[in-house]
Amino acid sequence: MHVQQIECLITLAEELHFGRTAERLGLSQSRVSQLIATLEARVGARLVARTSRRVALTRAGAQFVKDVRPAYLGLLRTFDRARDRAMRGALEELRIGFTGMVYAEIIATFRTLHAQHGVSVHTHDVPLGSPFTAVLDGELDAVIAELPVHERELTIGFRFAAQDQFVVVSTDHPLADREAVDQEDLAQFDLLHRIGDAPDYWKAARTPSMTPAGVPILSTAGITTIQQGITLAASGHHAMLACRPLIEHYARTGLRTLPVRGLEATSQLGLVWRTDQTNPTLLTLAGLLELARPAITSLGAPASHQG
Repeated sequence: MHVQQIECLITLAEELHFGRTAERLGLSQSRVSQLIATLEARVGARLVARTSRRVALTRAGAQFVKDVRPAYLGLLRTFDRARDRAMRGALEELRIGFTGMVYAEIIATFRTLHAQHGVSVHTHDVPLGSPFTAVLDGELDAVIAELPVHERELTIGFRFAAQDQFVVVSTDHPLADREAVDQEDLAQFDLLHRIGDAPDYWKAARTPSMTPAGVPILSTAGITTIQQGITLAASGHHAMLACRPLIEHYARTGLRTLPVRGLEATSQLGLVWRTDQTNPTLLTLAGLLELARPAITSLGAPASHQG
């Protein structure tokens, strides 16, 4: 089946007008009609109902467009990636998601992957509260995201060093003068939570709803970026749980960072990908990260500041 026929039908489904479809595709109206007719003959069903006043998809046409659109868009993405790789001289490409900055030591690992294996790495921003969606949808090959991960569809290919958690508060907060707080003290804060479509268990790990003794922990506001969280914490009305690398990166006056006893080594990042998309390239990247572990660990932090 000719790709141009599929492209023509999908465009016609959006425009519902042969003239506009022809204009968008740079074709004549007669060529558009020919492509649709050929496609209908191949499918063996009428896909488009056309009168002197209107154009509409038939039920068979609407179902066909619904079924074929994802494959068509995937083909376009594959073509675009191949073209980008050719321009950069790379044999393959990995799309890796982050929700924060990437350390130079990790960039060095990506460069090694390119130099030794011909694999180019593209980094992409991932919404703070939606760490896995782009990977599950196939838009990214992997993501460096906060753990835990319980989905069977996802594999943790590499675990970064675990980090202690701190509570970030304004210097005006009643507990700001303490050297540290206990988990039970978290009930005295209004903790910020991540907004997004992450699983409930993941959100609960980022912002607990109660202390170990069962005392509720208030959380009246959500955030979509770390910077937003830092700003709200500085306002004095909220607090945020964060790991040391995050604190060091976003250090600013007007804030206090208090260690939380009982939350030592409870923040960890992992390189996560779809289990059914496991391939030698991802395994190679995981292996290179393992080789680079001493350099990463010397930073006291993983590749991405996520809290």
